[in-house]
Amino acid sequence: MEGIHVPTSLNLCIRVGAFQVPLFKIGFNEPIKISELKNHSLLRALTTEANGWAPGVVSPEVLRAQEEWEAVQNIQPETGSQTDQPAQLISFSEALQHFQTMDLSSFKKRIQPTIRRTGLAALRHCLFGPPKLHQGLREERDLVLTIAQCGLDSRDPTHGRVLKTIYKKLTGSKFDCALHGDHWEDLGFQGANPATDLRGAGFLALLHLLYLVMDSKTLLMAQEIFRLSHHHIQQFPFCLMSVNITRIAIQALREECLSRECNRQQKVIPVVNSFYAATFLHLAHVWKTQQKTIADSGFVLKDLEVLAKKSPRRLLKTLEIYLAGVSKGQTSLLGAQKCRGAPAPHSKDLTFTGVCDLPPHSSEGTWPV
Repeated sequence: MEGIHVPTSLNLCIRVGAFQVPLFKIGFNEPIKISELKNHSLLRALTTEANGWAPGVVSPEVLRAQEEWEAVQNIQPETGSQTDQPAQLISFSEALQHFQTMDLSSFKKRIQPTIRRTGLAALRHCLFGPPKLHQGLREERDLVLTIAQCGLDSRDPTHGRVLKTIYKKLTGSKFDCALHGDHWEDLGFQGANPATDLRGAGFLALLHLLYLVMDSKTLLMAQEIFRLSHHHIQQFPFCLMSVNITRIAIQALREECLSRECNRQQKVIPVVNSFYAATFLHLAHVWKTQQKTIADSGFVLKDLEVLAKKSPRRLLKTLEIYLAGVSKGQTSLLGAQKCRGAPAPHSKDLTFTGVCDLPPHSSEGTWPV
């Protein structure tokens, strides 16, 4: 062994997959015996400080590999963009608190808390209509209606977190997404900018979606309806449908259809949230069982509006029963579906008709949008 010498240089490499990437070369002035390798200063440093040692000279190949690997860790499949750290999910209560601490006086001036009635309509409502909302709950009601006047502001970090949370919870993605892009059409917005679809409902429409996906009791329901919205025949724009249901909830609140339940619970926001969820559940049930398609959307929503205003307690009770069954694993909104006929064209190629696009059924059924 003493007579065996190593070459005058050593190439140190690292293995990456099936490839060897050279790090650097150790050169010797003259051949060195194996037994004397342990006395070589550079090799001794490598063996004694292997865990914390970093080479002073790294080959270009290694640098490029390292840069590519770091880029892979931050890649976002939805948009192809990069970010330092994904935005944290935001809860409904945190988003609501954001609005509670803002100065919304300019938006509050625009609201009409109740429907103005005249003549026989006013007399009929006074004699046979629902009770008035308790005085102590009117500020909370006005907050709901004021949020509905607020638009989506892409410069507000909280608004961005709300959008990204909705996207992540519905799609199951762990990555952030851009606030504008085609990926919003996959969720059921009409275009690349969700702000353009909030007419008549404002940011309240996004808060309702956030409530639906962040409440553990309604998340499964939201995901099932979302899957139904992607059915090859019965597809519909999920988020756009949700915005229309928020409009119905706003109108029901203004027409005092929810006052009895709000007075009973001594709350407004939780009642409006539950009413929204219950109305969405009923729509999904009708859509699935009656084999509705996007061509029926306007008329389905109009019938839904009439039912929701007439029997809000019935819808809320149905939601309560459904969620109780879900918690026990006994209820499924969709189950196995059997749909006949040829596949429908993509929803982008069809015209969606919302509640604001049909003639009102009565003078009391109209509201500004």
